[in-house]
Amino acid sequence: MNAQFGRWNFAGEPPPESYMQEIDTLLAPLGPDESGAFSNAGVNIIYRAFHTTKESHSETQPHISRSGVVTTWDGRLDNRSELLRDLRTARADAPDVAIVAAAYEEWGTKCLARLLGDWAMSIWNPNTRSLVLAKDFVGARHLCYLFDTNQVTWSTNLDPLVLCAGKTFALDEEYVAGWFSFFPAAHLTPYSGIHAVPPSSFVLLQPGRCTIKKYWEFDPGKRVRYLTDSEYEEHFRTAFRQAVERRLRSDTPILAELSGGMDSSSIVCMADNIIARDAAETPRLDTISCYNHSDPDWNEHPYFAKVEQMRGRTGCHIVVGTPESTAFELECGTFTATPATGARPSDASRQFAAALASQGNRVLLSGVGGDEVTGGVPTPAPELMDFMARARLATLARQLKVWALNKRKPWFHLFFAAVRGFFPASVAGVPKYMRPVGWLNSTFVRRYRAALTGYPSRVKLLGPLPTFQENMSTLDALRRQLACLGLPSNPLYEKRYPFLDRTLLEFLYAIPREQLLRPGQRRSLMRRALVGIVPDDILNRKRKAFSVRSPITSICSQWNSLRGTNQQLISHALGFVNANAFSEEVERARCGRDVNLVAMLRALLLESWLRNMRNQGILKRESPSAHSSSTVSGSRCVLTEPLSR
Repeated sequence: MNAQFGRWNFAGEPPPESYMQEIDTLLAPLGPDESGAFSNAGVNIIYRAFHTTKESHSETQPHISRSGVVTTWDGRLDNRSELLRDLRTARADAPDVAIVAAAYEEWGTKCLARLLGDWAMSIWNPNTRSLVLAKDFVGARHLCYLFDTNQVTWSTNLDPLVLCAGKTFALDEEYVAGWFSFFPAAHLTPYSGIHAVPPSSFVLLQPGRCTIKKYWEFDPGKRVRYLTDSEYEEHFRTAFRQAVERRLRSDTPILAELSGGMDSSSIVCMADNIIARDAAETPRLDTISCYNHSDPDWNEHPYFAKVEQMRGRTGCHIVVGTPESTAFELECGTFTATPATGARPSDASRQFAAALASQGNRVLLSGVGGDEVTGGVPTPAPELMDFMARARLATLARQLKVWALNKRKPWFHLFFAAVRGFFPASVAGVPKYMRPVGWLNSTFVRRYRAALTGYPSRVKLLGPLPTFQENMSTLDALRRQLACLGLPSNPLYEKRYPFLDRTLLEFLYAIPREQLLRPGQRRSLMRRALVGIVPDDILNRKRKAFSVRSPITSICSQWNSLRGTNQQLISHALGFVNANAFSEEVERARCGRDVNLVAMLRALLLESWLRNMRNQGILKRESPSAHSSSTVSGSRCVLTEPLSR
């Protein structure tokens, strides 16, 4: 994980030296190993390194090719050997950036589709006076830019773009709406005018022109068909092994999340299998597990202990679930995209930092995406929609009967649930779990309903198979989640996601859905394929429970703290939250009623951040007349500090 910043003044004037020094100071904590810079013809680039592979130590960045093209790379290139074979111009021990630069020299922007791995890069071409900003297909790395008539500024971190811009930025209200729901669109940032490079895309910037293009997409026509289950299982094992092995490329011991669920356990067990076969080439694998022994709904210790017993090693254990550890739980969970509040680190987060420091870990393996891409949602609707779209009525009738027996529901309920997917949300309605919470401001909800309901889209009857369309919708949600994940800085580490490997996903999206999910057999293929690799107790366990007691305790505690200040909620004043309705929801949570805990926690975290900004004197209000088209409830906020990512 490297940090990069660039600024191109179209008139050719260099920025003040103090400006670049300030940028370098902001980036230094994200790249403590090495620094580099480039300056010419109004283009200034700063690079800060955080080495995680053997080859990265020999990098010189920004990289300048023979033609003068300047490449700055933040990433991990997984198909090095394949590119080296095709290029024949780079050494076998060449750093990733040199291989990528050679690929651009050979194929131009067409090379982007051939780069496998997690990466974000910038390419300044003085010959065409153009800048290319690009990210990998899933958007695992950050890269944002600010473009106007005079210049373009880009960075892997928002802080330099906001703090050093010399102007204020309005809070992007659609981003806030997405934050309350299933994460904002991947191209958004918290600030109006600052954009994120979309996944699987590149942004071509020239004076007075900004073009966004997709360089690669999944092939909806790709099919993988075998005669037997065992052939699918073997292919899955091969693809999953490769996905994990690619992410074991490191020159320091690797840390893996081990929660006791199937995703993290599968990664750890497969990694151990790889290391046992090639111990000389792979690093040591450590594990870290969080659990709450006082909560019967979330005591994962018996499950991750099974994996530790199999591997003959005990990992680092962190007790979470208390109100004071909530911040750490959110950081490690799906709520990560939270504004920084300046709060004191919890005991759990300090234990996590100490574990990384003591073991020398710089890479963390995460199971994010496993449930979503391997058939974790036990609904037959996409498969049934396939049969409808292809007029396979006999198969449809047979599968309806089988699923109805399994679900213990009338077959016509399942039939209409599948049919409903072909209609737009305005007709079919939005599922209850996707509806905006009742304590949000009604005007805000009307304005940003799409973001608040997870950007719903209907399945098209004609075109790609409905299962493929559903896969793309799920992938889009994962991309939005990754775009919101904060950049780890204390401690500093690089996060990798084996289940979001492109080769693995191409296989999973090309096989029949009945391989992934069968009546009564959730995640069927993965369970079958990993027998003998993952403990049976893990493969055969039911869905992992989510603890609800500790978040409720934390919500009530934080709400009492905020209410005790006798100050109006800033999120209420800005037209996001109805304070009275939110207070009533807290009381319902306190009484054990069913509430949306995720949205409530996010609201409290957003409020804490807004108050922190106000206390520092860097949050102000504009009059409604200044931006009447963008106001909600007569107010709009302007920020001079970044919403941390």
